[in-house]
Amino acid sequence: MAYFISDECIACGACQAECPVGCITEGDIYEIDADQCIDCGTCAEICPVGAPKAE
Repeated sequence: MAYFISDECIACGACQAECPVGCITEGDIYEIDADQCIDCGTCAEICPVGAPKAE
């Protein structure tokens, strides 16, 4: 099960910097590559607005 980033994303970049496998890419809202995501939850823990969600 992978994480995804919801529309709540404010594009601060905190999640991208902390992802241990580098599966988060920058955009209007950040995106997680579900095939690379290891479901560690680091992005959800660091996000100031709670945008990363478990699928």
